[in-house]
Amino acid sequence: MFIVRNSVIGLALSLPFYATQSMAAEPVCELDRPVIFAGLDWDSNAFHTSVAQFILENGYGCDTDIIPGSNIPLLGGLVRGDVDVAMEVWPSNVPDVLIDGEEAGEVVNLGVNYPDSVQAWYVPRYLIEGEGAVAPDLKSVTDLAQYKDVFSDPEEPEKGRFYNCIFGWVCEITNTKKLHAYGLDDDFVNFRPGSGSAIAAVAESSLQRKRPVLFYYWGPSWLLGKYQDELVALDEPEYDPVIMDNLMETANVDDVTEAVAYPTSPVYIYANTEFEQQAPELVEFFDKYETTAALTSQSLAFLNETGGTSEEAAIEFLKANQDLWQSWVSPEIAERVQTALDLKG
Repeated sequence: MFIVRNSVIGLALSLPFYATQSMAAEPVCELDRPVIFAGLDWDSNAFHTSVAQFILENGYGCDTDIIPGSNIPLLGGLVRGDVDVAMEVWPSNVPDVLIDGEEAGEVVNLGVNYPDSVQAWYVPRYLIEGEGAVAPDLKSVTDLAQYKDVFSDPEEPEKGRFYNCIFGWVCEITNTKKLHAYGLDDDFVNFRPGSGSAIAAVAESSLQRKRPVLFYYWGPSWLLGKYQDELVALDEPEYDPVIMDNLMETANVDDVTEAVAYPTSPVYIYANTEFEQQAPELVEFFDKYETTAALTSQSLAFLNETGGTSEEAAIEFLKANQDLWQSWVSPEIAERVQTALDLKG
């Protein structure tokens, strides 16, 4: 009886110690409030935000939240401090408010999310390679005129059809100028769809039916993720910033005489400066966070094929790329994130 009592007493005395040890093992976030992300209104940003949220919540013990919206108001919110982090800031789409905010030290560039976003004119690989290829010598935009019949426009069959970017977007205006500079505006109908989904629908339908199609598109995107091996980007003159700037600044299309390829562009992570000062451990994670356009496109293809959420795509990505994301965090944090992933089945 004496032994039993001492065992019970010993257990009782040890409980606070074990409880303390258990509590100490739990991650404690540097912030006593949620980390606020910019919920920019495109899929790749939603995906990367979900990846960062999962790691912050399960690895660092942080609460997170998202403010949804479009580019200009949310990056303005980043400058003001209403938003802590934006996972995708495209140099070609930076509003003046962010430029001014960075110059004033109100926001900070935390580095590259992915270094290789792309824009190009695409054709299916089966048109130029393999048995039955109808345009075997099509390699460059300068070859398109001789193949306009291959891309015959249904309404003007004596011309080919080029599926441009979305009407009113900067890329649509740029492509229109390129058509003129490449001497193709008399040979091709400059067809301007009303949405990105409309371009993707035409491209996918053509690919599935093995039909000719010539279209502009960008990556990362689900379309390039799903069909990356079945599409070929046509060669253009090598990117030259002087020529591209001149093309962009020339208002009259008829005055454009030269064009070049779009640059491969990095996409950045930005944070509010006050957040950077308050949460150095979290900032170290964002500094190390880096992916590729191809990986992002694969995750967007997963979203498109499954009809899932960005959270589900993030979990799929984290399960498939352990070596990558574990390089962003300490072993202890990686272990906690992995445990949370394992519970997802």
